[in-house]
Amino acid sequence: MKNKLDDILNRYQELNEKLSDPDVIKNQKKYSVYAKQHADLAPLAAKVKELKNTEAGIADANELLAEEAEPEMEAYLKDELSQLRATRAKLTETVKAMMLPKDPNDDKSIIMEIRAGAGGQEASIFAGDLYRLYTKYAESQGWKTDIMSSSSSDMGGFKEIIIEINGRGAYSRLKFESGVHRVQRVPVTESGGRIHTSTATVAVLPQVDDIEVEIDHGDLRIDIFRSSGPGGQSVNTTDSAVRVIHIPTGLVVSCQDEKSQLQNKEKAIRILRARLYDKLLEEQQSDVASKRRLQIGTGDRSERIRTYNYPQGRITDHRIGLTLYHLDDALQGKIDEIIDGLAAADRAEKLREVI
Repeated sequence: MKNKLDDILNRYQELNEKLSDPDVIKNQKKYSVYAKQHADLAPLAAKVKELKNTEAGIADANELLAEEAEPEMEAYLKDELSQLRATRAKLTETVKAMMLPKDPNDDKSIIMEIRAGAGGQEASIFAGDLYRLYTKYAESQGWKTDIMSSSSSDMGGFKEIIIEINGRGAYSRLKFESGVHRVQRVPVTESGGRIHTSTATVAVLPQVDDIEVEIDHGDLRIDIFRSSGPGGQSVNTTDSAVRVIHIPTGLVVSCQDEKSQLQNKEKAIRILRARLYDKLLEEQQSDVASKRRLQIGTGDRSERIRTYNYPQGRITDHRIGLTLYHLDDALQGKIDEIIDGLAAADRAEKLREVI
C-alpha cells in the first residue's frame, strides 16, 4: 500500500512538471491530455498527502510517549493518538475507494447499436422494444437521443438501429448494457399461444473525437447509393445513402436516414470512429477481462446478460443474479435498480483487486 501511495504522489509531481514544460505547453494535444490527468489525480493526491501527514503525526506522538513525560502530557498524547488513529482509518478507506481505476470514458456520450438476433420477425420487434426502453431511460435522465442509422423490419421493430445518446455520464450508466438480451413471450406472429425465445444484441460505444481516434481519409473507401426501406422500396429519389469502409480493419458503416449525403457521411464517420475506439478498448481489456470473475463492463457481447420474461413479468440480469418482477416498469425505461446493482458489483470487484 505504501508503495502505491508513493507512486501516486510521484506521478502527481511528474504531471506538475509536465504542465510547466514549454514543449508541452506548445503542443495543445499533449497539454490537454496531461491537464485532464492532473485534474483527475489532484483530489486523490490531496487525500494521500493528508494520510501521510496523519501517519507522521502518529509517529511523532509515539516517539514522545516513549520518552518520560508528565502524567498530563501523557494523557494528552494518548488522546491525540486515539484521534489520529481514527482519522487514519477513515482516510485509508477513502483513499482505497478513490484508488479504484476510473473509467476515462464514464463522462462521455454514447453511440448505441441494437440488432435483432435469433428469432426472425419477433427478434426485430424485440429490438424495437429495447430501442424504446433506452430512449425512455435517456429522456428520464435529461439526455438527448438521435437516430443515426436504422433498418426497419416488415412487421415493425428494427433489424438494426444505431442511436446517439448525448448527455454527461451516459456511458457510465449504460456501459453495462452491452451483450445479448433475451426475451421469452408469445409473439404476435404465433397463433398457437406458444412461448418463444428470441434475442437482440446491444453494443454501447463511447463517443470519441478526432483527437482520441484520428482517421486517415486515405484509409477510407466511400460508396454512394440510393436509400431503400423495408421490402426494397425507395426512400429517397437521390443517391444520398453512404457506405464507409475502413480498409485497414474492414469495418463497414452505412447511413441512409438523412436526406443529405453530407449528413449521412458525417454520421457514418462518427460511428466508425466509435467502433475503432471500441476495438482498441476491447484489445486492451482482453487480458484484464480474462482475470476477472465478473464479466461486467468488459464488452463481452457473446454473453447472454439479461432475460425479459413476459408471462411471469420478470426481468433477470444473469451477471449479478438480480431478478425483479417489474417488467412493465423496466420496459418504460425504469432500469436504475439494475444499473445500480451492476455498478456496485463492478466497484466491489475492483476494490478487491486494489486491496
